[in-house]
Amino acid sequence: MKYLAAYLLLNAAGNSAPSAENVKTVLESVGIEVEEDKVSSLVSSLEGKSVEELVAEGNEKLSAVPAASGSGAPAAGAAAGGEAAEEDAPEEAAEESDDDMGFGLFD
Repeated sequence: MKYLAAYLLLNAAGNSAPSAENVKTVLESVGIEVEEDKVSSLVSSLEGKSVEELVAEGNEKLSAVPAASGSGAPAAGAAAGGEAAEEDAPEEAAEESDDDMGFGLFD
């Protein structure tokens, strides 16, 4: 993931085709130990492709993933318990007040 993040960072900075050496330089600049085979594998797999095309392909694949069944059940449970949480909120806010400590965060 860090290799892809460095590649995308370089792309966002205007380098439309970052090399393995560019990716390596970015990672080493923040103290990350680089594995040469992973960098070269990433660069070779992305060679000739634009980031925009890859993102579009990824969005198509994500749209094909079905929604999880039963996803409404946790929301219903949260709604039922929401009333109790609203009643407790003012008490918690009063307990967390900086008046009790004698100073404020920005004093």
